[in-house]
Amino acid sequence: MISLFIRRGTVADAEVVVEFNACMARETEGIELDRATLTDGVRQVLSDESRGLYFVAEVEERVVGQLMLTYEWSDWRNGWIWWIQSVYVHPDFRRAGVFTALNQHVAQVARAAGVKGIRLYVDAHNLAAQETYRRLGMTVSNYLLFERVPLDAT
Repeated sequence: MISLFIRRGTVADAEVVVEFNACMARETEGIELDRATLTDGVRQVLSDESRGLYFVAEVEERVVGQLMLTYEWSDWRNGWIWWIQSVYVHPDFRRAGVFTALNQHVAQVARAAGVKGIRLYVDAHNLAAQETYRRLGMTVSNYLLFERVPLDAT
């Protein structure tokens, strides 16, 4: 078992977070993200916790995995729901417990903060990720995700 250290991401992590997000988009959706837009977006989150929060997993001071949290206020629950996004584990460290450790850390922090629940969305074709989330106790919800991205004039 590898020795992992989980910590909050900082602006100093921007380069690796940008690279991991670009790799994730390429691997999961076959798209190339605009690096300038991605870099600005990552820096916005890393410098302003109200936009989101990154956690990174390190092995011997090398970032090997990440996830980002964003926040949704639930009036039904009178509390916060945290959304896990931008999950990526470097290929050399997959199946080594990196995401499990990140997930456990986030759950612990969420409980301490009084968060009501944790959600994430996953590409319908990413069966390996879906199995990982099930193994960690997450369940498929009754909700479908609809979107309008980019937001056009109609």
